Amino acid sequence: MTKKLPQPTTPPRERAFLVGVEIRGKKQLLALEDSLAELALLADTAGVDVVGELTQKLDRPHTVTYIGPGKVEELIALAEETLADVVIFDDELSPRHQRELQKALGNTVRLIDRTALILDIFAQHAHTSEGMLQVELAQYEYNLPRLTRAWTHLERQAGGGGGRAGSTGGVGLRGPGETQLEVDKRAIRKRITHIKRELEKVEAHRTRYRAQRKRSRIPTVALVGYTNAGKSTLLNRIAKSEVFVADQLFATLDPTTRRVQLPGDDLALFTDTVGFIQKLPTALIAAFHATLEEIAEADLLLHIVDISHPNALNQFQAVQETLAEIDASHIPMITALNKADLLHNPENAREVLKDFPKSISISAVEGTGIKDLLHLIREELFESYSPIHVRLPYKQGALISLFHELGQVERVEHERGGMVMQGRIPGRLLAQFAAWHAQPVEAREKLDDFEEDNGLEEE
Repeated sequence: MTKKLPQPTTPPRERAFLVGVEIRGKKQLLALEDSLAELALLADTAGVDVVGELTQKLDRPHTVTYIGPGKVEELIALAEETLADVVIFDDELSPRHQRELQKALGNTVRLIDRTALILDIFAQHAHTSEGMLQVELAQYEYNLPRLTRAWTHLERQAGGGGGRAGSTGGVGLRGPGETQLEVDKRAIRKRITHIKRELEKVEAHRTRYRAQRKRSRIPTVALVGYTNAGKSTLLNRIAKSEVFVADQLFATLDPTTRRVQLPGDDLALFTDTVGFIQKLPTALIAAFHATLEEIAEADLLLHIVDISHPNALNQFQAVQETLAEIDASHIPMITALNKADLLHNPENAREVLKDFPKSISISAVEGTGIKDLLHLIREELFESYSPIHVRLPYKQGALISLFHELGQVERVEHERGGMVMQGRIPGRLLAQFAAWHAQPVEAREKLDDFEEDNGLEEE
């Protein structure tokens, strides 16, 4: 009789207890309960089960433990009662807050904040060497100040006596403590420097690739949106590709570019980018600089909004704020209100269209509205012209030629070192002229009138 071998079992998921704080007077895109609901989704994406939550409203964070001393005692009791393995705060904690809270919770329960949780999710979902380097950089830069604080107990014990680090004289822990602290700090900083050099190579490659794309004159469309809004599903639909799709936050991390044929046989390159989220860690924005440049260099932004989400407008605003952070808010944008098929009454999507610029209702899963969306994209890329007034140095011959070739030149003035050009160009080209003080003709005319009225015009 053949004996059956025991089948491997899935390890039990960790149990998490969530903590949310509302600071009165502080602007927040989501209400406290909605922000905690999103944190619960993040925890589930990271493979953690939520077993409870605690909230508090404060005028300002407590200087030592972020939440008040009474809430700390309540948190300790609830974490013990629910058998929580980890406590997750909805805001980024300072190194001091993290240290003092961990001390209060003891060694049996780990403490992390929203930033650490997002970094963990990114680490799980990064598959390319570039993505893994970017996540590693963000993790090191987040952990470095916390590592430094973690060794302060050794620094305090090393307070008396003379001698240098590593010596056998003085207080017993002085040498090893200080030596270990400096070794760890140097190792991390050395690794950060190495990663940044590697990412600079990636960025240089991306820059060459973007220059090559511009020479091909094929416009680029960057898909942006809140995480899990359906960007990858839409790209699969319009490009007939197989980009990875999952119903979870940050399912797609590494950018993917596909060629799409628009109506009229025009071509465009569509790039799926990392999803945004409220309170997106600054360290991630910095680490993903090269990737986010794909957005800042695009000819058109296609903003995908999950219209079925109760906080759709807040999510839209969160993306807009992030676009402003990476200097991409000047790029022409079309808004696709996705997942209309999930609404009880899909006609309701049309009612909210007026709240979004150049918007259209679609369902990436069912294909509803996709044809109209592609027509709108083609119109924006190839038929929509924007007034512009620029001062171009003569050495920018490529841009001057581009203006003459694809634009409608209305006025040219030659000056020392360059030329002033006024006219109309396809909206998709506005970003390429942004560095040369591009501005709508109307704005220039208002400025000229102001200068004339106030005697500021040039002699």
